[in-house]
Amino acid sequence: MNSRSIVGYGATQKLHPLSFLAQLISRQVSGHFKLYSGTNSWSLFLSQGKLNFATDTDAPFDRLDRHLQSLSNEISSLVGAVRVQLRLMFEQSPKQAPLTPDYQAISWLVEQSHLTQEQASSLIRAMAIEVIESFLGVQEGSYDLLGLDDIGEYPVLCQLDLRPIVEICQRNRRQSLLSSPSSSQGMAPAAQSVATPATSAVSPTVATGNSLAAPTSPPQLGVVNAVPQTAGSSSMSASGDVRRVTYTIACIDDSPTVLNAIQEFLNDKSLNVVPINDPVKALMQVMRCRPDLILLDVTMPNLDGYELCSLLRRHPSFRNTPIVMVTGNTGFIDRAKAKLVRSSGYLTKPFSQSELLKMVFMHLPAVGSR
Repeated sequence: MNSRSIVGYGATQKLHPLSFLAQLISRQVSGHFKLYSGTNSWSLFLSQGKLNFATDTDAPFDRLDRHLQSLSNEISSLVGAVRVQLRLMFEQSPKQAPLTPDYQAISWLVEQSHLTQEQASSLIRAMAIEVIESFLGVQEGSYDLLGLDDIGEYPVLCQLDLRPIVEICQRNRRQSLLSSPSSSQGMAPAAQSVATPATSAVSPTVATGNSLAAPTSPPQLGVVNAVPQTAGSSSMSASGDVRRVTYTIACIDDSPTVLNAIQEFLNDKSLNVVPINDPVKALMQVMRCRPDLILLDVTMPNLDGYELCSLLRRHPSFRNTPIVMVTGNTGFIDRAKAKLVRSSGYLTKPFSQSELLKMVFMHLPAVGSR
């Protein structure tokens, strides 16, 4: 995904990090995904859904130094003087987008031949397990997704499969909870329910990355094959098979160009995009396909988007279905009209793939509560 920046939601909301990871893998996202919660933030740099680097703002150089100290038993050049030099050179340096200071430090170690690229990959993977383990525990916050055009080029030292990393993190969290029962009081409800027996074949587990949306309730941590059933999620069975659940998105627009662009942007096995180019017939078509999300153009002949949104909201089946108004109008009055007809969001034309994905990320987590 090579696109411009997406601004994060800003306001704190409930988050389901495991599902975010599934979506990032499923959509083969390239860019910088950043999650904020309290005083900490987590950064995942990705290329086509593969992890290049993961870090957070909780003492990143202490984490790097611990891992380098462990590696020094095998790599003689990683002496204390080199590790001190790293801190002096990079820890307090101003952030040079897109690299975080700890990633700059690892890149420098490779450039100076203190680490081979294979050793750097192993180091980054070990650090990512720590970072993602804490990432999975986030319950509330906000996030940004920045495309490659916004963050610029950076040296890619490795491309890691996120799925096994997440499974390790889940296992670690489960073991931590089992060994320290009292600590579960401060964990997310998902973490407290890790011992629940398997009752469903469907889960938001990252598996092979075909899940598209966050669940309405946090998934259980540490149990790969036994997690609660959720709409629009995927799971991996004991035999490694992936069971997919598909979301349906209805796109109502009289422009074939816009419909084609949306279909191309949302081209994923877990999404069923239903294009509808006649607003008058849209209501009946929407009734037939029962979508999980509706993208609705405002300016259409015979029946505009505001009127159609109002009609949909009067129908009991669509009172809570996310409806996003798609329009070239950006004025205050237009946004006020959208609120009056109880639309769920507002997407301005022309939009990028990143902006469309933001709307999917934002609104699909709510569909399971219909």
